[in-house]
Amino acid sequence: MTKRINAKYKIDRRLGENIWGRPKSPINKREYGPGEHGQRRRQKLSDFGIQLRAKQKLKGYYGNITEKQFKAIYHEAARLKGDTGERLVGLLESRLDAIVYRAKFVPTVFAARQFVSHGHVRVNGKKVDIPSYRCKEGDVIEVRDRVKDIGLVLEAVQSPERDVPDYLDVDHNKLSAKYVRTPALSDVPYPVMMEPNLVIEYYSR
Repeated sequence: MTKRINAKYKIDRRLGENIWGRPKSPINKREYGPGEHGQRRRQKLSDFGIQLRAKQKLKGYYGNITEKQFKAIYHEAARLKGDTGERLVGLLESRLDAIVYRAKFVPTVFAARQFVSHGHVRVNGKKVDIPSYRCKEGDVIEVRDRVKDIGLVLEAVQSPERDVPDYLDVDHNKLSAKYVRTPALSDVPYPVMMEPNLVIEYYSR
């Protein structure tokens, strides 16, 4: 188990927001930051600090994406036509682990990465075990038959905490999802406000 996964519950407290909207988030009980100095008054952030925080929040939301991977996604978004912030969100949401999470096949983004890595997902009928795999519009993502009845999947499907966004066409009886279209920022059901424009400002300094 990676250090990153062990520390996932500290992310909310460090940022001061329940970024996944989880009922079990520690920020629901303790709104101050972690550590012995966590209860000190927060200092006013500089413009750079605000941009860095926006970047940490968006990157942290998608789980185990490294800084190198996240920066590469930004550079790809910057090369595409249109608004770079919108393209950045679209690229993040087209990741296979993000789609598995959005389709409610697993309860968390961290579980989605592990679920894909263990080979439990097919894309267009072929097993794919790369969480960062980029899905295209029209791709069909399916949970493999051998794991359709495990508790993790059944718990996620029945959970009332999240709704499936309309850029996915999901059949929970068959545990399959079609990636209908690339979403815009306004389509993505983030529990907290994400500011990809500030992320762009951070990387384009």
